[in-house]
Amino acid sequence: MKTGWLLLLVIYLISCSSHRNKVVIAHRGAPGYLPEHTLEGVAMAHAWGVDFVEPDVVLTKDNRAVILHDVHIDTTTNVANIYPKRKRQDGRYYAIDFTLKELKTLTVNERIDLRTGKQVFKMRFSLNKSRFEIPTLEEYIELVQGLNQTRNVDVGIYPELKSPEFHLKAKKDIAKIVLSILDRYGYNSEEANIYVQCFYPPTLRRLRNKLGAKMPLIALIAENSWNETSFDYEKFKDEESLTEISKYIDGIGPYIPQLYTKKNNEISPSALVMNAKKLNLKIHPYTHRMDQLPPEFKSSQELFDFLYDEAKVDGIFSDFGDKALIYSKN
Repeated sequence: MKTGWLLLLVIYLISCSSHRNKVVIAHRGAPGYLPEHTLEGVAMAHAWGVDFVEPDVVLTKDNRAVILHDVHIDTTTNVANIYPKRKRQDGRYYAIDFTLKELKTLTVNERIDLRTGKQVFKMRFSLNKSRFEIPTLEEYIELVQGLNQTRNVDVGIYPELKSPEFHLKAKKDIAKIVLSILDRYGYNSEEANIYVQCFYPPTLRRLRNKLGAKMPLIALIAENSWNETSFDYEKFKDEESLTEISKYIDGIGPYIPQLYTKKNNEISPSALVMNAKKLNLKIHPYTHRMDQLPPEFKSSQELFDFLYDEAKVDGIFSDFGDKALIYSKN
């Protein structure tokens, strides 16, 4: 009898942990608690014990790689107050029009909606007198590597090359510049604790086949309606096209709703999931937000149960990395 109960307990524990030890990527640092892409947010996420911290990278006027989610800087900084005459004809302010020295005079704030002037997430950090800076990629890496040394851990980085087409149009080669920095800090190898991601597959192909990138590459998948790049993201839903793309990438980063279909109130994994699994591609979807769950899921528990137990993804991008760890590691 004791042996039978012990066997049942082991089976139960295995079933409960079958989707654990998934990769948790701290999306933009710790934006659920501090303004996105600040070094303070990176330090917070690092202390949680996440697997990776994610820096989005854009270039400055003087070709420095800085950590910002957008090529625009008016939704996350006070640039309109400091440099009111530096906006373009479209009314927006662009990082590429400012030197690093100029960007360092700005204060990073919680993301705002330009139409309303209000925070996108009203319950997030709102103390406007706090002073946060735009970091460079080098500063970001050195903080992570320094904390890895002092904490005796190995948290990786998961940089995204933002808007390569935009940068190339301005005669700035973001892929080449960023790869050079990553190489200098020891990340350009198959064994390095890094993934490099991008929404524009031709840039990933160029990194792999032309520029000598050895680290794992992740193809982010947008919706065509977002106009993120000129690439047709419907190709990812086609098995033949995905097979071609898989020749130079190691995984995909889908938008969470792309991972499921809903019919008669039943949610099931999409063809994208099945095709990616056939090709042995990693699946790291974005983005888990405690304050903005997909409408099909009533709680983070429901979302993670679907992602891990049914879609069987390999990890998750989260604005709340501390909470994602609870669902991913216990």
